[in-house]
Amino acid sequence: MFFYIAVIILTIMYLILLELSKNILIGWAVGILAAVLMMVLKNNIISRFSGKFPAIFIMWCAFFIILVINYNLTAPPYKRVPAVDNKNPEITAPVTINQGTLTGVYNEDKSVKVYAGIPYAAPPVGDLRFREPAAPQPWDGVLACDHFGPMAMQPRSSALYDSLSHILGWNDYSIKIGDEYREEMSEDCLYLNVFSPEKETDELLPVIFYIHGGSLTTGQSSYTEYRGEDLAKKGVVFVNFAYRLGVFGYYASDDLKAESPNGTTGNYGLLDQIAALKWVRDNIEAFGGDPDRITIAGESAGASSVNALCVSPLTEGLFNYAIAESSGIVAKKPFHTFRSYDDALEQGNIVKEEFSVSSSQELRNIPAEELVKTTSNNSAMTLDGYAITEQPYLTYEKGNNHEKALLNGFNLKEADAFMLDTKATKENYVELLAEDLSSYAREMAEVLPYDAASRDEYIIIDKKGEAKGSLNTAYSAMWFSYSHYIWTNYMVSQNKPVYEYYFTKTNSRISNHHAGELPYAYGNLHRHAKNYDESDFELSEIMQNYWVNFVKTGDPNGEGLPKWPLVTANNQLLLNLDNKIEPIADPNLPLYKVIDHYMDSEE
Repeated sequence: MFFYIAVIILTIMYLILLELSKNILIGWAVGILAAVLMMVLKNNIISRFSGKFPAIFIMWCAFFIILVINYNLTAPPYKRVPAVDNKNPEITAPVTINQGTLTGVYNEDKSVKVYAGIPYAAPPVGDLRFREPAAPQPWDGVLACDHFGPMAMQPRSSALYDSLSHILGWNDYSIKIGDEYREEMSEDCLYLNVFSPEKETDELLPVIFYIHGGSLTTGQSSYTEYRGEDLAKKGVVFVNFAYRLGVFGYYASDDLKAESPNGTTGNYGLLDQIAALKWVRDNIEAFGGDPDRITIAGESAGASSVNALCVSPLTEGLFNYAIAESSGIVAKKPFHTFRSYDDALEQGNIVKEEFSVSSSQELRNIPAEELVKTTSNNSAMTLDGYAITEQPYLTYEKGNNHEKALLNGFNLKEADAFMLDTKATKENYVELLAEDLSSYAREMAEVLPYDAASRDEYIIIDKKGEAKGSLNTAYSAMWFSYSHYIWTNYMVSQNKPVYEYYFTKTNSRISNHHAGELPYAYGNLHRHAKNYDESDFELSEIMQNYWVNFVKTGDPNGEGLPKWPLVTANNQLLLNLDNKIEPIADPNLPLYKVIDHYMDSEE
């Protein structure tokens, strides 16, 4: 009896492993068949070979060998992600643009047309690696745009690890048939997606041009949290896209600068974004979008990229408004996503040393699968003199930024996920703050003591551990919310409309951590409905309407919505987005004063 129980338990565990690893279904069949054979043949084999050798041991060895071989042979294949969730979607009517004719697919209720995987630039491979994006190539016939393009080259973990992270971290794992594959990844990644409403109108619709986040090193346009089907239903055309990441997007070298006709290096991912924006400007009318009513939007590194597009001389006149969520590069000394040219070159030299080459041309000969393994840090834009010609804050001080109105903001627990492995104590609290604030760490510790979580006068985002809670609060302000404080104030000084939010809504999924607002604002809660309740869907509906109203008019307010106050010199209130939506003061204002001192210093 013990033998049969052991086989059943082991088989169940094996099937769980196959599910978490996304192995194809034939692997399940082989695993179950092997277990059945073990139980059926046990008595026959033992009785036949009894006394000659340990038959039971041989059986277990064979069983384990079969399971291991099966696990490897049935590993998930690499595929492109379907544009819509419904099976066998209906194909749209052909659309003709300068490159050729294409078709998309309808979502399940035929309310939205999705055109996925449209090339907006030539594949940046071979000799085009580390160069400005080239014009897209035309095609013959009709291009079926029914799958998202490949994700950009980036480090990524195993399917098993991804599944475990969704179980333990995101709390949104679900078992379903049809997801037994891994998303295709390629250096040939410059594709975009268009979501447009099926309902025909005489008026061209405003456009949201969305830039994904991921520290400029990870991310993909197929991600469910910022797909545009629900916003399209509200009367906008939504566009998102992939761009070069990491070493492929932000590697810098003087030899590349010398060979470039524009004298640029280190901002290839940013130049991809600009190429995609120009493509939208030139082609979006064919999809019902208004090229004169484009709003650029992004979250995290995508918001930093929005900030860069607002100051780039290459984007003047290409968009009207900007939406930025949880990041920016307008501080005098940005904490992330932006670096000096010298720092960019230093990391570029590390890449060359790693691969034992003396030139960037030699790096072009290294397979993308190897180059992506670099340990160098290429997660920031730089001042290249072409895409970005001066420190971004200087452009704002001159009033030369391009956005005519700004909707921006941040979440309650921005830094928590990034600080999970950091142990904070009374003894090392100041030292940890000094990693980013240098000699101003002690001043921050005076404003926000290590034990502030135990005091009623402080708003601390994590009270599980006193020093850790204070550290998370400080870093949430430094890395994320401070940039919005500065950005908002620049807009106020220019007498341009600006609206700022503070997202604090809790749920059983991402909650109010970094990126937690995304499924609310872009209407994708339904994709993980079990993690949300009625109050979440009510807030999401309000946020979607705010976002859409802003895209249409530069003002998020509208009929039936709680009033979102315009930020002015006399009214510095944020809109708290929670079960109760109301204007509040920014709880981080005392921390910003310390960060201001650091920014104004020579350190």
